[in-house]
Amino acid sequence: MGTKFKSLACHLGALPDPRKVKGRRHVLLDVLVIAVLAALCGIDDWESTVYFARGQEDWLRTFLALPNGIPSHDTFNRIFRMLDPRAFGEAFLAWVGGIREKIPEDVVAFDGKTLRASLCQGKPPLHVVSAWSVGNGMVLGQRAVDEKSNEIKAIPELVKILDLRGCIVTIDAMGCQKAIVEENVARKADYVLAVKADQERLFEAIQASFATLDADPSAVPHFSTESQEEGHGRKEFRRVTIVDGVHRLPEDILFSWPRLETLMRIQTVTQRGDKVEREERFFISSMPMRRAETIARCPRLHWGIESRRRLPRIIGWSLCWASRVATTPSSYPGRRPTSPSRTPSFRSIRSCWAEARGRYFGTHLLVACTTLIENFR
Repeated sequence: MGTKFKSLACHLGALPDPRKVKGRRHVLLDVLVIAVLAALCGIDDWESTVYFARGQEDWLRTFLALPNGIPSHDTFNRIFRMLDPRAFGEAFLAWVGGIREKIPEDVVAFDGKTLRASLCQGKPPLHVVSAWSVGNGMVLGQRAVDEKSNEIKAIPELVKILDLRGCIVTIDAMGCQKAIVEENVARKADYVLAVKADQERLFEAIQASFATLDADPSAVPHFSTESQEEGHGRKEFRRVTIVDGVHRLPEDILFSWPRLETLMRIQTVTQRGDKVEREERFFISSMPMRRAETIARCPRLHWGIESRRRLPRIIGWSLCWASRVATTPSSYPGRRPTSPSRTPSFRSIRSCWAEARGRYFGTHLLVACTTLIENFR
């Protein structure tokens, strides 16, 4: 096996084996790798996983031990139900971090999303906070929370475990919190954060700054760019304006928000038939005015986390599956106990891979697996 595969095997091999020592007939790493390969091929039940593995046993033996042949579907089910989901996710996150390409000024978008089919027994659906690298086209990490309001707690935890040095972090208005900004600055990253009216004093100060600009544009140094787009039955006019926040905001606000340098306003006018909608959004950033063009691009790039299924660039075999958050088995009572989609770790692989498998690798069962192994040799 090549060095790259040993790196992945090292991360998976470091997972604690939840089984008792007595009676172990299969190597944990063999079980994990077979499950991963089956997931990459779109298999979503343990019986089919075993069928796939037996059909490709000769090939699998070229890089796996398999001392007692292919594990049974009950073995797969039992092991994955016993695995620690967080440890499994962290192992993949460490691997992804090692092969992630460091891109200067890479935009890392933090956003929350509610998982489908995660509502059960009167409990709220599972909400997931993701960190999406726009430059790499991949999910860097995720955290599960009980509800959307808990994103505020999850984002700092995610920031702490990611290498964000030199990146630009973008978060929607819910993430515009002083604690999040402080953690972001501690990680040596810049930020562009949306601001809404619930940050009352900051919001009013930003509005006042742009009101001064509108009253006399020649008196206030600023950067401005305009664009117009047409498609999908609508026309949109967009104006982005950026001013220096250091000289426009009160000192107590500047002290409260670490490294706050610039303020941005985005004005849009959207026409759909006879209906015209006007919107005005505000942002704060740690980047200075000399990087105004970069700041202006960030809001659009942020929404890549919402449209990632349509992104043209998928790194390798869509590395985003590696860090998809794991969920508890009891969260999916409607599915069969032997179904991998009900087990914590398998769901983390299966759900992310499904986003790109068909489009980028066709329909042949072993294309993804062959690509995976050949890149490891």
